Amino acid sequence: MSTGCEPTASASGMGVFERYLSAWVAICIVIGVLLGQWFPHAFQTLGALEVAQVNLPVGLLIWVMIIPMLLRIDFGALHQVKAHSRGIAVTLAVNWLVKPFSMALLAWLFIRGLFAPWLPAAQIDSYVAGLILLAAAPCTAMVFVWSRLTGGDPYFTLSQVALNDLIMVFAFAPLVAFLLGVSSITVPWDTLLTSVLLYIVIPVILAQLLRRVLLTRGQAAFDAALAAIGPWSITALLLTLVLLFAFQGEAILRQPLVILLLAVPILIQVLLNSALAYWLNRQVGEKHSVACPSALIGASNFFELAVAAAIALFGFESGAALATVVGVLIEVPVMLLVVKVVNASKGWYEQNV
Repeated sequence: MSTGCEPTASASGMGVFERYLSAWVAICIVIGVLLGQWFPHAFQTLGALEVAQVNLPVGLLIWVMIIPMLLRIDFGALHQVKAHSRGIAVTLAVNWLVKPFSMALLAWLFIRGLFAPWLPAAQIDSYVAGLILLAAAPCTAMVFVWSRLTGGDPYFTLSQVALNDLIMVFAFAPLVAFLLGVSSITVPWDTLLTSVLLYIVIPVILAQLLRRVLLTRGQAAFDAALAAIGPWSITALLLTLVLLFAFQGEAILRQPLVILLLAVPILIQVLLNSALAYWLNRQVGEKHSVACPSALIGASNFFELAVAAAIALFGFESGAALATVVGVLIEVPVMLLVVKVVNASKGWYEQNV
């Protein structure tokens, strides 16, 4: 039975954009850095196109990024939450009570502590902020890909993503503000709330309205529309990255080690939270088909929102924007590693469960 929520992908479960996302990101880094060096004034002009601290080119690209993904979310699936209450509880606990706080802790430990001598002092707080933004937004559309690759229960995945999106509308801003405040980073509340409105609330409403219109034409027409607009999200993301790295190029050329250092806490956080969610599901007796997407949802991030919020809050040239992009860079290879681990450990998982 089709739910109308699964992303269009190849037989192996991933489309060409998703499969090679890390490669595309790496190419965008190179293109962005080169363009920023060759045409600095053009990108300064683009950066100045702002209204109420929102960069207009990026705002448009973010909407093109997010809305096709949100079209896949059926909030009507929330009634299925009761069917997988234990798995839902585990995922929510990891997403909202563990992941943002563990990332803040890792950011303080590595960015403010161990790696501080190799990082530009003026950007350390901004790097910490970017990592917090990355961890405060649970993944949405890409989770359907990861879930399919593990044989995950599609109804659990759908209901969990819908519930996370609903919670994110209300919890993202307070959680980010709290963690930034604890980190002694100034919280621009007006900009933060504007980001939530522009990049969560309005896109969710528009996507749900458009979803209803498309579904009136039938499931086949809806699936065809998703297939047609699916590549828009990744294309818009890549164009945003070109813009971002055009501004970040000078800093990256001066200190290329920064990207590698920022990747360390992100990598640890993904592996820690996926393992925790997977183990907790086994402890509470959930099926493997629920534990897999739970682990993947608990580990991955809504990096499109994180990138948008970082740019809105701190600007194109900020360490926060760069930190969120590093999350994009390592998302696919790390999540594919998690997929392999949970698939290979199915026998262990199902012992005595």
